[in-house]
Amino acid sequence: MKILRREFLQLAAGTALLPAATRAVLGQAYPARPVRLMVGFAAGQAIDILARLVGQWLSDRLGQQFVVENRPGAGGNIAAEAVVRAPADGYTLLVIGANNAINATLYDNLAFNVIRDVVPVAGIYRVPQVMEVNPAFPANTVSEFIAHAKANPRTLNFASAGVGSVAHVSGELFKMLAGVDMQHIPYRGAPPALADLIAGHVHVMFDNMPSSIEHIRTGRLRALGVSTPRRLDVLPDVPTIGEFVPGFETMAFAGLGAPKDTPEEIVRILNHEVNAGLVDATLRGRILDLGGIPLPVSPAEFGKLLADETEKWMKVVKFSGAKAS
Repeated sequence: MKILRREFLQLAAGTALLPAATRAVLGQAYPARPVRLMVGFAAGQAIDILARLVGQWLSDRLGQQFVVENRPGAGGNIAAEAVVRAPADGYTLLVIGANNAINATLYDNLAFNVIRDVVPVAGIYRVPQVMEVNPAFPANTVSEFIAHAKANPRTLNFASAGVGSVAHVSGELFKMLAGVDMQHIPYRGAPPALADLIAGHVHVMFDNMPSSIEHIRTGRLRALGVSTPRRLDVLPDVPTIGEFVPGFETMAFAGLGAPKDTPEEIVRILNHEVNAGLVDATLRGRILDLGGIPLPVSPAEFGKLLADETEKWMKVVKFSGAKAS
């Protein structure tokens, strides 16, 4: 699926073409009833955790419930298609994640195109990944892990939240750059993958920080490295993976999108309120404590990020040969 940046830019401006009277009427009383936030993964994963924090903020600010509805399956495509097919009235929103950027290449015959069919509304966060192992694993650093993997070829495996998840493609990127051979073990979400990693049934995982950080803090998992260019305040003693594997850098992200043709005024209201939350000391502090980085941006800026990430992960997916099962 070929995604062109200019296609996004044209669509991002599309809501401005709606008649002013229509925008005013539709946006005037918004929201007048509960709003669904569609999450394409099971509860407990990073994107679900952050979506619930933002949903509570919007509920408090706008006087209607913003309810997270988990629609796991097909790498998040079930939730995305539900939003694409929903009325463009602002009452069904998609919690867009890096999976949507990855799926554009991973799946050959999607019935929709997120950049074409979903209008960007607001960013929520960017979040790094952490390379982590069971404390009993015989490696304390990334370099020791690589040495162990090369001394034991084709014997190690890495867990992920599913085919096409950020944990999956991050593992593929690590294999590519570090020159190691590992088998991918996909799970139905991060929680069962983490459970097996803690139990010692799999060897390593490149998980999103929010769903792993408490396991690291309590010693159930050992962090070997983080995926950011610089060390993180939440794990100051953990080096970056890039210190050992030059060029390795990954970041997941999330934000809100709405069905194409959603009125501009509704997009404006949502963007304003989400951004207010991302600079609020309490909500911002909670996101930072979970290892995320708040992302207060305009709809156009969030759309550009989605387009850029789609292009980036296209290269990794094609190199790995990964395909949706």
